[in-house]
Amino acid sequence: MEVIDAYHYVPNLSAQVLAGKGTRTIGLFVIEAGRVSGDMLTNLLLASVVEHASSRGYYVLTYIIRDTSDADSVRGVKDAFYQRRVDGGVFIGAANEEPFIEALIADGFPVGVVDQHLPGRSEGNRIVANFDNAYGMRLAVGYLAELGHREIGIVNGDMNRYSGVDKYNGFLVAMREHGLEVRERWVRPGSFHEEDGYRATRKLLEEERQLPTAMIMANDSVAFGGIRALQEAGMSVPEDMSVIGFDDHALSARFKPALTTVAIDFGEMMSRLTDYVIGRIEGTEGTESRYMSRSKLIKRESCRPIG
Repeated sequence: MEVIDAYHYVPNLSAQVLAGKGTRTIGLFVIEAGRVSGDMLTNLLLASVVEHASSRGYYVLTYIIRDTSDADSVRGVKDAFYQRRVDGGVFIGAANEEPFIEALIADGFPVGVVDQHLPGRSEGNRIVANFDNAYGMRLAVGYLAELGHREIGIVNGDMNRYSGVDKYNGFLVAMREHGLEVRERWVRPGSFHEEDGYRATRKLLEEERQLPTAMIMANDSVAFGGIRALQEAGMSVPEDMSVIGFDDHALSARFKPALTTVAIDFGEMMSRLTDYVIGRIEGTEGTESRYMSRSKLIKRESCRPIG
């Protein structure tokens, strides 16, 4: 150790890999066609992984994948695993059952995924973190029903993602539990970005003479876009329409009006996911492979009682 300290020896990672040792590096892969820098939620997820991995003595190698149908992009990700540049990986934004991710899991690499649901698949190296969308929707619909709303619409998320489907299914169940009718014309397709909320809400306003008294948005970014469309049309939130988001975005409390939302502890969720991936890499006994983040309702200014 004295020689190592005296000469400031730094281990060669390539040599360590050849010797069968790990790199102490996690791959962080974001699947996103748009601007990652402008998406605050994605940046929160990224920062949570980097901070927690660093606290555990791990490096993070970050990739942005624009299109999973692009063979070169996918090959670059797979090479990071097969050439042992990373010991394991975390994927954000993947569709449910993404083929190349399934191949990595089948080959035994420790892989953490956010927002996935594959019943019956329980491989030890498949680490999954989700949010409790169904419970969150019960909170949102229940709160609106408590305020007297019976005409409730929704702007859905990306239906290729588990959370998009799960939120909508949760919405249907919650509406049924409260004896409320789901009107298809108030169910609008969307995704998880602000512009999706803006376009979906604007289209609703253009096409429908009778509007819901409240809208539930797939996430807070979608809610921001939806409220912008309402305000441009001369409508006021919550006086003319109540709006609920999902996530508790960093800007939600400072938005005008302050956004009522279903909060999810993304920092804790990503820290747990990172911990579980590292546990699999290090072969720690008893490492868990599933984490579900519980939701809670944050009441602010974007909803009002009616009737």
